[in-house]
Amino acid sequence: MTAIFSHFEHDHHEQIVFCSDAQTGLKAIIAIHDTCLGPALGGCRIYPYCDEKEALQDVLRLSRAMTYKASLANLDLGGGKSVIIADPLREKSPALLKAFGQAVERLAGRYIVAEDVGSSVEDMEMIHEVTGHVAGLSSGGGDPSPATARGVLMGMKAALKYQRGQGSLKGVTVALQGLGHVGFALAEMLATEGASLKVSDVRSDVLTEAKERWGAEIVENKAIHAVSADIFAPCALGAILNDQTLPALKASAIVGSANNQLARPEHGDMLHKAGKLYAPDYAVNAGGLINVAHELPDYGGYNAEKAYQKIDALYETMLAIFHKADHEHISTAKAADLCALERLNHQKTISHALSAAE
Repeated sequence: MTAIFSHFEHDHHEQIVFCSDAQTGLKAIIAIHDTCLGPALGGCRIYPYCDEKEALQDVLRLSRAMTYKASLANLDLGGGKSVIIADPLREKSPALLKAFGQAVERLAGRYIVAEDVGSSVEDMEMIHEVTGHVAGLSSGGGDPSPATARGVLMGMKAALKYQRGQGSLKGVTVALQGLGHVGFALAEMLATEGASLKVSDVRSDVLTEAKERWGAEIVENKAIHAVSADIFAPCALGAILNDQTLPALKASAIVGSANNQLARPEHGDMLHKAGKLYAPDYAVNAGGLINVAHELPDYGGYNAEKAYQKIDALYETMLAIFHKADHEHISTAKAADLCALERLNHQKTISHALSAAE
């Protein structure tokens, strides 16, 4: 039996919903971590997890990160996430997506779904046929990947500004792990900025395109973290910063889009002690969340200019985190948590006071 309340990733989550549908084969989990700032917004990850325990661990951790991400991005939204246990290439179907959409609808707006690994704009359109609690639609911001990449680019410029006093990426070498939707968009932006690229991916055709398009140096996946570079950009799956990879890490800054890059919290402290500047993942990859949030009614309809102004402001957010860590002699991971918790706790204090007054 899988423990829930005593699970090491359970962090006072408000609601965890297990969804199944025998007819379509749907097996999904929706985790709502915190809604003190507003309804939970977070993507739907479709992935062939090894087992249900792995899926539960992922959704618990990802949903908590969404709470902190929304708080740091100054959005009036809470944190949530969903996972569908399925191979997106073989098992995803319109019927399965609609069955999942019906599960979202039953939550009556407490959770708003958008894209994540394994899901697309087209999938959100399909889900939208059965629930209005969807973002990342073609009628709004569409695919949030370029927005996520833009935020990471701003984080890289902030890291360079903090380390070198200038934020130009011209001549900077970036080791980029993963050329998916976000990684590919980021590589394009980096090449435009004049950066030199070293890239890895599991797909040879994408690597060939990167070499032909940007003159990128191709590196094996298992070695990308250890190559000589100014910035290491993890843009694949999580836990890349771990006991095995940290001793071999040569880059002085880690700025990437992957979620849950630290295998364990103490790895943030290890990076700090090693003098490596880590851009906390949930802070620097908030561009996609910001973009889809601007589709919601509270923002008066999607406006790309306003959304990207907010995304570009991540530059200042990251600098504030770096300086707070420096001033308080703590890791940037802890500094980001403290900044996020400050706004969350302030809102909870107000909510408790209002409840007591009624």
